[in-house]
Amino acid sequence: MKPQAHIRIDFSGTCSIGPGKIGLLEGIERTGSLSAAARALGMSYRRAWLLLHSTNEGFSEPVVELSVGGKDGGGTRLTAFGKQLVADYRHFDAQVDELAARTFANVRVSGRASEAGDRAHRPVNRPLAAGVSTRTKRKTG
Repeated sequence: MKPQAHIRIDFSGTCSIGPGKIGLLEGIERTGSLSAAARALGMSYRRAWLLLHSTNEGFSEPVVELSVGGKDGGGTRLTAFGKQLVADYRHFDAQVDELAARTFANVRVSGRASEAGDRAHRPVNRPLAAGVSTRTKRKTG
């Protein structure tokens, strides 16, 4: 397996794009729907809407256009700027992956590293201190 980088581009403290937002924009381009794109990514509609809103507000021109209602039920589509933003990100991402592959071509990964990493991400089951309960108290009244 070749090394891969996951790139997030920060344009300002409040404006950035990365794999999640780009994937959402690509889903919108494919489906014409924010809700369908969110479902395809396993993302809640609210989360998708918040990501889309922050992306649209972060740039000087809109990334998507939303249409509400109508006989076809509305929809979402990328603007020319949005399409160019996705294309530029994907081009840059491919260049970074090529650079990572060249830079780290001689690095060999052992299976032990992934096993240790798997263990590191598992929750630790530790006994609770004496007298500590995992139950929550329900407010009454």
